[in-house]
Amino acid sequence: MSALRNSVRTGFFGRAFAVLGAANAVSAAVEAGRRPRASDLTTLGIDPASFGQVSR
Repeated sequence: MSALRNSVRTGFFGRAFAVLGAANAVSAAVEAGRRPRASDLTTLGIDPASFGQVSR
């Protein structure tokens, strides 16, 4: 059973949940006026260094 659990964690579903979680965390941080965590931005494919240069 652990092989199945590991394949889910590292496979498509694991990646999909990671992206959804990161998107949720980044959107909550932006709405609250805070800077999102660099790891969440990286998960979404956004460069953390250039995120601060984006204007609204």
